[in-house]
Amino acid sequence: MSIVIEYDSFQTTDKEPFGAVEKATKVDFQIKVHASDEIQKVVLHVAKDGHWDTEHQVVMDLKNPYFYTDFVPKSSGLYFYYFEVKTLNERCFYGCIDGGFGGEGTIYNNRRDVQMYQLTVVDHVESIPDWYKHGVAYQIFVDRFNNGNADKHVNNPKPNSFIYGRKTDLPMYIRNKKQEVVRWDFYGGNLLGIEQKIPYLKQLGVTVIYLSPIFEAMSNHRYDTGDYLKIDPMLGTLDDFDSLVTAIHNAGMHLILDGVFNHVGVNSRYFNQSGYYDTVGAEQSMDSPYYPWFTFTKYPKEYDSWWGVTDLPTVNKSNPDFQQFIYGAKDSVIDYWTSRGVDGWRLDVADELPDEFIMGIRRSLDKYPDRILIGEVWEDASHKMAYGRRRHYLEGGMLQAVMNYPLRKLIIRVLTGDLRPSEWWLELMTLKENYPKTTFNYNFNNIGSHDTERILTLLHGNREWLEQAYGLLFTLPGVPCLYYGDEAGLTGGKDPENRAYFPWKSADRALQNTVTKWYQWRKKHSWINEAKFSPFYLGDYGIGFTYCKDDKKILIVLNTSINPHEIHANDFMLDTVPCVLCSEVKKCLIGKTMEKSSIEVIEDF
Repeated sequence: MSIVIEYDSFQTTDKEPFGAVEKATKVDFQIKVHASDEIQKVVLHVAKDGHWDTEHQVVMDLKNPYFYTDFVPKSSGLYFYYFEVKTLNERCFYGCIDGGFGGEGTIYNNRRDVQMYQLTVVDHVESIPDWYKHGVAYQIFVDRFNNGNADKHVNNPKPNSFIYGRKTDLPMYIRNKKQEVVRWDFYGGNLLGIEQKIPYLKQLGVTVIYLSPIFEAMSNHRYDTGDYLKIDPMLGTLDDFDSLVTAIHNAGMHLILDGVFNHVGVNSRYFNQSGYYDTVGAEQSMDSPYYPWFTFTKYPKEYDSWWGVTDLPTVNKSNPDFQQFIYGAKDSVIDYWTSRGVDGWRLDVADELPDEFIMGIRRSLDKYPDRILIGEVWEDASHKMAYGRRRHYLEGGMLQAVMNYPLRKLIIRVLTGDLRPSEWWLELMTLKENYPKTTFNYNFNNIGSHDTERILTLLHGNREWLEQAYGLLFTLPGVPCLYYGDEAGLTGGKDPENRAYFPWKSADRALQNTVTKWYQWRKKHSWINEAKFSPFYLGDYGIGFTYCKDDKKILIVLNTSINPHEIHANDFMLDTVPCVLCSEVKKCLIGKTMEKSSIEVIEDF
């Protein structure tokens, strides 16, 4: 191959503007081509997602040795592009490297092998509430946080369940031979217990509380909703809920609830297999008003359920009555709880909810000022495919943010040595390029949740790595959210081990002080989400990033290796750092020795 091509989608000299754009925005492309024989033409190919047979093709103009053109996307959605170069004797293509990463690409000899670059186009720029923009969050698994009753009795114990003898007992399930849970376990945490701990959360620095489901259900996790309009009696009463909301708001905090709308409990009032409720459920009669909500394959015992878990019958989200119930009617579930002061919702298994359903929830929520809608998505949500369909979560009018599991994965992998600094930088920059700016800047970040192993367990008990993980959680763009008990030193593998009771009497005080330090730092530097964020890396041992806004600057750098390192001039990869900052970063760091597994925050460098 006698053709050399230079193009880097991260550089605004090659593609302007950077990253996702609003529809009708002109995107300028410039590519540099060197060839040993005459270049006949360079072509930009752009295809809208799903319209592969109607590519937009334009021959690029020459301004030797650069070729340039522009493209204006007329509608929102995903677009994919690549370049074609034809010389007198050769023909090749240029796309992104395998894996769909942005930045510098590679040459392909055959069109069928080309990996295309992604261009995200939004309908409009999303609005984000200020309280959320500047928020620092905390996730509570309600049954495991705190029992607020004076004598510590458990409210309304459920039938066929057990309550632990001591709060220090490790969680477990009792399963039958089919591995189905036949006895749910409870510790007795309740809403009053959360209200009593608001001073603790406020001292920590929390401004946003995200609760696991609180509606009536049979299980301890309550993702098997029994009644969407009733507080689970084990957690308290409607008055307790109203009191908690008032206390949260009086403390200057905000509340996000977990919305579980893809499935319900098999013993819910809507399905009612056990006859627990006084309603006629879908399994009891085909004349039930709820029968059309579900899809039976062999009535009444075979039906669609979430991932085949028969305890969780799947609801048909296309059913008009269910849509009205959840978000369409004046007294819908979303309206009922939002009107009582709920500030936002996190949608469980957003991949299972049709775009139109999410859009309906968003329309209902938008009737109230300053609300937030977050989705549970585990992958890059900008190009998520679910059940053979492309999802359009982030293109406007649906989700304002998603749970940032890709970032969590990057943090853990780079700290444990599973990801080289250069790979960390490339993957992070690709997320930045793919996501709309409001999503990247205000994603709901985490290093653990009720669905993951505890962060200290994943980091093999390494406290230096844990300090770095907290540092990254609280200094990277987005809204940081800590999983309850991580600050107290809780450990545990996957469910149920990651859902132990909060160790109020034996919490790791040093760790709590460390986490408090990071919470308070982020509150004082809430401006960083509006600043220009630029990541970089140092050889094979370090990662870092800068923030710059007006006259404020911050430099964060980590040694991700297990050995001390003196920083040398040729260690830097600062390609995406503004030129005006590069010399300052080098001046600040060259000659500096970083201790192993360390993190440093340098302000006004």
